[in-house]
Amino acid sequence: MKKIIVALFALQLVLSADFKSISPDELIKLQKSGAPVIDIRTPGEWRETGVVPGSHKLMFFDERGRYDLDRWMSQFQQIVKDPNQPFVLVCRTASRTKVVGNFLSKQAGYKKVRELAGGITKWIRSGKKVEK
Repeated sequence: MKKIIVALFALQLVLSADFKSISPDELIKLQKSGAPVIDIRTPGEWRETGVVPGSHKLMFFDERGRYDLDRWMSQFQQIVKDPNQPFVLVCRTASRTKVVGNFLSKQAGYKKVRELAGGITKWIRSGKKVEK
C-alpha cells in the first residue's frame, strides 16, 4: 500500500508540472506580460550569438558539461521568486533547456516552466533581434 501511495504522489507531481515548448512569438508575449527569460548557455555562446533582448544570463552547464545546482538555484530564485510564476528558458537548440526544465517542473516544483523551442538558433532564424 505504501508503494502505491508513493507512486500516486509521484504521478501527481508529473501531471501537475507544466513544462512546455513555445515559439518565438509566444516568448515575446510572455515576456511582455512580465515573464523573465533565462538564457542558460555559456558566456562564450552569449558573445557568439547574442541573447534574446532582456534575458537574464544564468549559465547552467559550463563548457565541460559541469554544473553547480545549489549555486544556480540560488541565483535562479532571485529571478523567479514564486513557483507559480511563468518563465522561459533558452539555450542553443533546446536540448539543455529540456534537462533543466524537466528538473524544475518535475522535481523542484515550478508550475509554469517554458522553453524556447529550437533555442536561440530558431529565434535568430525567425528574424528576431538579439542583443550582444
